[in-house]
Amino acid sequence: MANTTTPSAYDLPPLPAYNLKPLPPFVPGIPDQYFGMILLVLAYWGVSMIFHLIDTYDLFPQYRLHTPAEVLKRNHASRWDVLRDVIVQQAVQTAFGVVLGLLDEEPMYGREEYDVAVWATRIRMAQRAVPTLLGLLGIDAAALAKHLGSDHAVLAGALSGGIYPDLTQTILLSGQPVTTPAFAPWELLIAKAVYHLVIPALQFTVAILAVDTWQYFIHRAMHMNKYLYTAIHSRHHRLYVPYAYGALYNHPVEGFLLDTLGCGLAYLVTGMTVRQSMWFFTCSTIKTVDDHCGYAFPWDPLQHLTSNNAGYHDVHHQSWGIKTNFSQPFFTHWDSWLGTKWTGGDVSARYERARIAAQKKIDAESSVTGSKKNEESITASPYSKEELPSSIARTAQSVTEPRIPAGKSTQQALSSRQQILDDQQTGGIEVLAEESTEEVLAQQQQQKAKRRKRTTSSGLKGFADRVGESLQGRGTGVLGVESGRR
Repeated sequence: MANTTTPSAYDLPPLPAYNLKPLPPFVPGIPDQYFGMILLVLAYWGVSMIFHLIDTYDLFPQYRLHTPAEVLKRNHASRWDVLRDVIVQQAVQTAFGVVLGLLDEEPMYGREEYDVAVWATRIRMAQRAVPTLLGLLGIDAAALAKHLGSDHAVLAGALSGGIYPDLTQTILLSGQPVTTPAFAPWELLIAKAVYHLVIPALQFTVAILAVDTWQYFIHRAMHMNKYLYTAIHSRHHRLYVPYAYGALYNHPVEGFLLDTLGCGLAYLVTGMTVRQSMWFFTCSTIKTVDDHCGYAFPWDPLQHLTSNNAGYHDVHHQSWGIKTNFSQPFFTHWDSWLGTKWTGGDVSARYERARIAAQKKIDAESSVTGSKKNEESITASPYSKEELPSSIARTAQSVTEPRIPAGKSTQQALSSRQQILDDQQTGGIEVLAEESTEEVLAQQQQQKAKRRKRTTSSGLKGFADRVGESLQGRGTGVLGVESGRR
């Protein structure tokens, strides 16, 4: 016989029982933790090869940040060097992932309904505060709920503090049927949304912020500390012109510390499942490749979802911006908050001059080499007034980028050039000498073009004047070109 005892007003619906079972792998035969490692490699090379084909066939030259001539003339690492170091880093990543996989417990499932019910219980308990909150506003919640009556039973129940006398269910308890409270459909709907959407979204958001924070401060430290830069991080900056599969071209120590360990900590802090982490790491890898792709595509969503994109990070790879734009791979808030974002304004003119100079070198089939390497060591920082750039860096700055506005942006550029000067492995003074020469050549070419334009324009004006004088008198501008005479 059924137990007909009516549940009390604040009795909570019981939580369902559950039975845990091993989670079948996403790909049959391959455990998720190992498939995640495979997926990272596939995503990296799959996306990289798409950009490599675009490079090879020069499919979208109008969106390139740099020309093929710049890739050839400005980089200090061959593509084979890059390929080798990327494979080494991915081997380290895979080994680390395998170790984590051995330490992780076997993924299980079967508790989902229980966890949803837990959130529904929390929603029911939160409703108990509704009468008190309405009372603070001078509203009698009990009277309002009574007025709504059975026509709006769900709303009346919520207003009265989560009391739903008509919502019951019969369950078996010790083999006997028992009547217990039940959840309202809207409570279960919100609980499912929280469990399946809100919590994973929060985990991904926290993981993104954790990775951004970790990488910003480690990355910045590697630029502020001369030893860390020259011994470790400078390898990545041998690519003054980044390309997609060079995204993970790093010293093995940096690759482990910056990428592998940073993402591993984000995984542990957020409590992601193995399958969640698999997709998060894959998305992070694709974003990192996209940030080094060398293209500013208007249709690429990854370049517009956040302010950190290929154009933003490319500034960091230039000799005048190497001590700015440290943020990666998602957002740029740390650069904004701590004053390390590039403040020199529009960089399109600098990029155009670099393109012209590199192409001129290709056309002439010659290269410019600098004088003997500088042996002095000065640690420069855009945040310290006590450590000033050397006279060589100042000279290179005045010749190469005379148009950078005075103030913070000039200090950033000077400090960046000093770091290049101090780093012999990535070119040192040769880079500054080459860039200074390239700048002079580019400026000369631009000045010649302007003179030709003025000469053509002057000739057209003179011709217009002569025709106008012979037909209608002076200053008529009959060809649409005013002579300027009065």
